[in-house]
Amino acid sequence: QVQLVESGGGLVQAGGSLRLSCAASGRTFSSYVMGWFRQAPGKEREFVAAISWSGGSTYYADSVKGRFTISRDNAKNTVHLQMNSLKPEDTAVYYCAADIDPVAYEDPYEYDYWGQGTQVTVSS
Repeated sequence: QVQLVESGGGLVQAGGSLRLSCAASGRTFSSYVMGWFRQAPGKEREFVAAISWSGGSTYYADSVKGRFTISRDNAKNTVHLQMNSLKPEDTAVYYCAADIDPVAYEDPYEYDYWGQGTQVTVSS
């Protein structure tokens, strides 16, 4: 079992930055692939970024590539999402997710554990 708690969301102007954090419980955090997803009102949940258990591999949605960076600290059971050059279309609830071995890292249905989400609002 893994419990996930996100933090760091807020209101920011376009072009600004935010850093989301996800704190995980459990002694086996380093065994999990971690992902970030987002969901805007009226839209489906979409993949943002994922990171392998070691942190050696990272994956990004095309819409955030070059602007967002995912990282993890296995000693502190945390994963972060650094978001730069934010755009109004980045506005959404952002969710942290975990799974031992997702077949497709970009598919939300592959992830067993989810946080409660944190709101990110980017004003124009």
